[in-house]
Amino acid sequence: MLKKELQIAVENGTMLPLMEEFYTIQGEGYHTGTAAYFIRVGGCDVGCHWCDVKESWNAALHPPTAIENIVKNASTYADTVVVTGGEPLTWNMLPLTQKLKEADIKVHIETSGAYELSGIWDWITLSPKKTKLPTESVYKNAHELKVIIHNKHDFLFAEEQAEKVNDNAILFLQPEWSKKDSMTPLIVNYVMQNPKWRISLQTHKYLNIP
Repeated sequence: MLKKELQIAVENGTMLPLMEEFYTIQGEGYHTGTAAYFIRVGGCDVGCHWCDVKESWNAALHPPTAIENIVKNASTYADTVVVTGGEPLTWNMLPLTQKLKEADIKVHIETSGAYELSGIWDWITLSPKKTKLPTESVYKNAHELKVIIHNKHDFLFAEEQAEKVNDNAILFLQPEWSKKDSMTPLIVNYVMQNPKWRISLQTHKYLNIP
C-alpha cells in the first residue's frame, strides 16, 4: 500500500497505529479482575509526565494495522475488548468498534476524553488529565470517572471533574503508581469521608501481569 493510501486509511479508521495487543486481566476500575483483550493504539498529545507508556505517544513508531486483523486476533481470545493507548480517540473509532460489535464482542475504551467521542461503546472509562481536559461528548457518556491522584491537589481536580460527568458515572480515585505508598492512605481517608468515591488500584502491577 502506498504511503498516501496508508495515511488515508489511518485517517478514516480502517487502519490504526497498533502498538500492542494482548489478553490479560483488567487491573483497574469497575471491571477489575475480569478477562479482556487489550488493544493499545499509538498516538497521544496529552503529555502526562507520569505516563507509564510514553512509547505510545508517537504514532509514527507503530505500524498501521488493518482493523480486520485486529478484530480477528481479538475474537480468538475474548468476548471483551478494551481499547486503550496512547489516546484512542485521536483516531476515528467507529470502523473498529463496528467490526468488533459484528463479532459479538463487548467493547470498552479507556480515554482521557481529550477528543470528541467516536465509536460504539459498551463501557467508557474517562481518566481526565489537567493538560488537556475532556470534551463534553465524553463527559456525557462516561460510565466511570477514574482520576489519578499524584498529589494532594488532585483531590480538588477530582471533585471538579465529578461535577462535569453525567449523574450515572461511577467515581474512582486511583493512586499514581510511583506515589502509591504516600497517596493510598490519603485516598483511603478521603473515600471514607466522601463515600460517593471508590478506590481503584493497579492490581495488574501487584499481580505482575501485563
